[in-house]
Amino acid sequence: MNYVLYAVPFFFLLIGLELLADRWRGMRTYRLADALNSLSAGVLSQATGLLTKVVGLLTYTFAWERLALFELSANSLWVWISAFVFYDFCYYWNHRLGHERNVLWAAHAVHHQSEDYNLSTALRQTSTGFIFGWIFYLPMAIAGVPPLVFLTVAALNLLYQFWVHTRHIPKLGWFEWLFITPSNHRVHHAQNPIYMDRNYGGVFIVWDRIFGTFQEELDEEPVIFGVTVPLASWNPLWANLQVYAGLWNDARRAASWWDRLRIWFMPTGWRPADVAARYPQAKPDLGNFRKFDVALGRGAQCYALLQFVCYLLAGVWLLAQGESLALAALLLACLWVALGLCSIGLWLENRPGAVRLEYLRLLLNVPALWLAGALGALSLDGGAWGWLAAYSLASLLGIWLARGSAAPALTPPV
Repeated sequence: MNYVLYAVPFFFLLIGLELLADRWRGMRTYRLADALNSLSAGVLSQATGLLTKVVGLLTYTFAWERLALFELSANSLWVWISAFVFYDFCYYWNHRLGHERNVLWAAHAVHHQSEDYNLSTALRQTSTGFIFGWIFYLPMAIAGVPPLVFLTVAALNLLYQFWVHTRHIPKLGWFEWLFITPSNHRVHHAQNPIYMDRNYGGVFIVWDRIFGTFQEELDEEPVIFGVTVPLASWNPLWANLQVYAGLWNDARRAASWWDRLRIWFMPTGWRPADVAARYPQAKPDLGNFRKFDVALGRGAQCYALLQFVCYLLAGVWLLAQGESLALAALLLACLWVALGLCSIGLWLENRPGAVRLEYLRLLLNVPALWLAGALGALSLDGGAWGWLAAYSLASLLGIWLARGSAAPALTPPV
């Protein structure tokens, strides 16, 4: 069962309630572009996950079949309870190493790039975590936890983490001692030096207390959210590639071949001395911190929001149909989603070429729909082409209206 698919309506219901709480309490925890960037990263992660989840599933199943030390039954309640706790223990180390090693941080950084903190941030997930993430859960397979149990407790662990991404819930007394809460998870998303690299648990905070990585949220130290090397972009593709690109550039600039190899597995932030000297990396002044933002007219913002809703609905459909689609159809769908979300991101950045990319995207929808039909993903009757024509005309009208909206909508940044 795809728990994330069934949870989507509840995610957006709770996001709506948080927006109402914002208005009621006079807070401003949401900005449209930042929220769309977080949600776009989530849609992209779920879409690409249909292709990449097989890596973790196959390796786990192989280890369970060949290396399991015990024969545990999925019918035992104690197996489920212990697997739930065991998974969170493995998650703690996956999460901790994801902050402590360069190549693992390159995947995990996506989740931390938002400079706001709200429920949309919870859905901001990586598309590349599959590369190494599976390694940390092999102990569960070796212990004999059946794949069905593993997949279920993994989904439940992820779903639990949604509610802790909010600024509206204060400290929760005794609950803080045992479980991850909004307060101690706000600490985890901070870039304040006192808070960085703390509170790694997914459900239980006890691992952090045991292994010395716990930090309480302090009244005298307000949290500043984000990362010390800002993303400064609304493009979800660049969000996934930024840290990899930085590591690659540092590696190719290094004079030593040893530095070029080891940079990937060194502690997060480590750079070859010669590269750091020639290409110093400025860090934000937290005493005068300003969030990344791009001025955009109301019409252009509405256009981006409506386009994103279309891609969100397509992403939900893809999650529902993914297991029945051929590999080629899934690959086509992922490329289509990636192009669309990238285009929305560049639009939100007010890039001079954003309008041209939108025209190209709308044009490419024609061969994309034809290929989807040829691959058996969609039925190409007159209705499908009619919907595409209506969508394309509505989008062209939206572009025209957005370009005419209040300045500085879609004018090159000064």
